[in-house]
Amino acid sequence: MDDIDRAILRELQTDGRIAYAELGPRVGLSASAARQRLQRLLDSRAVQVVGVTDPMAMGGQAMALLGITVDGDPRPVADALAAHPEVVYSVLTSGGFDLFAEVVGRTAKDLLDFVNDTVRPTEGVSGIQSFPYFAIHTHRFLWEVG
Repeated sequence: MDDIDRAILRELQTDGRIAYAELGPRVGLSASAARQRLQRLLDSRAVQVVGVTDPMAMGGQAMALLGITVDGDPRPVADALAAHPEVVYSVLTSGGFDLFAEVVGRTAKDLLDFVNDTVRPTEGVSGIQSFPYFAIHTHRFLWEVG
């Protein structure tokens, strides 16, 4: 990734729907060269251009962060949980938990059912601590790309 790629990413973080005719000049390229550069980033899977939602702002949603401890390798547990649409984000970590999973349901009862009926029985799960969300205070996807 070079300086032009990083400039493209900065522009996309501001406006993911920017036209190539506008993007190119902003990063010092023609529109077609900007399109080719972005396509290369997309093809390499270094970048995804997606619509991001805030489930709690959409109404009728409940969210929680699950701190999960695992007996053994946490990767198979993460894979098993990722197969469920309720899991919108997961990370492997260290410290008091082996895995964090952010989950979304229509109601708090849906989250409770998911934790008890799906997460707890997953092979390897030895413990769960649930952190229900009251509100999302900060939700950004603007990381410094260098």
